[in-house]
Amino acid sequence: MVAVFRELKKSGDHELRFWCDRKFGARARGIFSKFDDTIPVELIIAGKLRRYHGKSTSFHLRPSILLPNVRDAFKVVIGFCQSFIKLLIWRPDVIFIKGGYVCLPAGYAARLLKIPLVLHDSDAHPGLTNRLLSPFAKAIGTGAPLKYYNYPPEKAKYVGIPVAAEFKPYTDEERRQLKSKLQFDPNRPLVVITGGGLGAARINEAVVAVREDLLAESSVFLISGNLQYEQLKEAVSECDGWRLQAFVHDGMAEVLAAADLVVTRAGATTLLELAALHKPTIIIPNGRLTAGHQLKNAKVYQEALAAVIVTEDELDDDSQILAKKIIGLLRSQKILQGLGNNFGKFAKPNAARDMSNMILTTIRRQGRRK
Repeated sequence: MVAVFRELKKSGDHELRFWCDRKFGARARGIFSKFDDTIPVELIIAGKLRRYHGKSTSFHLRPSILLPNVRDAFKVVIGFCQSFIKLLIWRPDVIFIKGGYVCLPAGYAARLLKIPLVLHDSDAHPGLTNRLLSPFAKAIGTGAPLKYYNYPPEKAKYVGIPVAAEFKPYTDEERRQLKSKLQFDPNRPLVVITGGGLGAARINEAVVAVREDLLAESSVFLISGNLQYEQLKEAVSECDGWRLQAFVHDGMAEVLAAADLVVTRAGATTLLELAALHKPTIIIPNGRLTAGHQLKNAKVYQEALAAVIVTEDELDDDSQILAKKIIGLLRSQKILQGLGNNFGKFAKPNAARDMSNMILTTIRRQGRRK
């Protein structure tokens, strides 16, 4: 979102606001304070629909799932009323929606007030919010090629995912310097493993189980997430070539750029950041998330021979599989280079600019119709 806002700022004096739910509020304020602290971050009440991929209807009727879903339906209604009042007062020229449950009440309120919508869909499988709002959208940008979506081609365009400018290819010498900056041996391969902001317990545990095998071949930087960090810190000792960190608040682009190989979940933005870096990657998708969207994200790159996929079932069946995959790739520079080159074909360095242009074009067209 910041990358698109940056492009909009370049194009003129626009009044920009960012809306999110309370859970993301503090993080959003921190992000926007570094970019432009004049942009208001406003909170909208919203609820989500809990859906777990591969689970039966009876599973979703359990009270622990059904009752929160019923409660959150009321939150959506409250969020709609809140959004309607805010939009009625503000009357923006366009609403830019990135998907997610917080966008649903705002999108329907905008529709009622005839404020045009522009959508961006990061995942290779359209999320529920974007599927519901897409019939009303004036323009839709997608993170993956259009063949993975059912959007009308006349208003959809494959733009990629806007990422920060520091996600770009780095030379071998620049990467060695980054390894030294991170206090790793610049002449040894570096494997960076991350499960996202909260971490991924199954990935963390799989890495710890084969740590010694990995350290025999490379340096390892495990970004564990906050939930398991203290537990892992107690369980594994410090040693040369090993670094355990809960979260990288600043400089994640440099961390990923320094790596010879990255192991990650299948979050759409993270994957496009790695594509922009031309980074050889092992993807371990979370198969239980809504509509299996991480499985579908991973499949896009697997089909293009742009990444290696390891499923959670494979981790369960063979505790050594992750080490085998990592060590096998590190020992084959030709395969590593091929993965990086194929992944880099998905990079869209102008994604933020293209998305900004779609927003501005929608505003101009709307102005001509008035």
